[in-house]
Amino acid sequence: MGSNSALEQTIDKILTKTEKDVLSNIRSALTESNQTLDDSIPKLEREYDKIVSDGKKEADKIEKQLIGSSDLEARNNRLLALEKAVDDVFTKAIEQISNTNRNDDYSKLMTTLLDEATAILGTTKVVISTNSKDKNIVQSLLSKYSGAELSPEPITCMGGITVKSKDGGMKFDNTIDARIQRMKPLIRKEIATKFGVGN
Repeated sequence: MGSNSALEQTIDKILTKTEKDVLSNIRSALTESNQTLDDSIPKLEREYDKIVSDGKKEADKIEKQLIGSSDLEARNNRLLALEKAVDDVFTKAIEQISNTNRNDDYSKLMTTLLDEATAILGTTKVVISTNSKDKNIVQSLLSKYSGAELSPEPITCMGGITVKSKDGGMKFDNTIDARIQRMKPLIRKEIATKFGVGN
């Protein structure tokens, strides 16, 4: 009986010590886990902030792309409208010029065109070409330009003249067609400025 009691006591001591060791190990592991968790929180917060920040940047980037695309499309539409407006203006102008009566005002216009052309070439000794409609008008004005001749071959144009020096070294196109083409960029720019559309 006495030996059984000693054995029980020994077992109790071992159990008690084992229990203490286990509890100590559990506490230690719990403390370590808590510390690890505490150490991880700032890192997790930084990663969370970075994810949110990156997401916001990406959203901003997509928004700017959408706005840029929309602005570009609107600008292209304005440019198309501008080109149509310019074309309409010139179509109407060409129609009016083509139907212009060859009256005194038109004769004055031809004089202006001849004055400009001979001034640019620096001589009146020139060969003048014009279309069949303007031939008689130019013929009636030749006496004002010493040495000038009218070419017998008509040219194709709405009106106006081309002038060539008699040696063939210089030529100036002062047809209405050429003047319209020279004016077109200026008129396009003026319309673009008026409607706030860049070139």
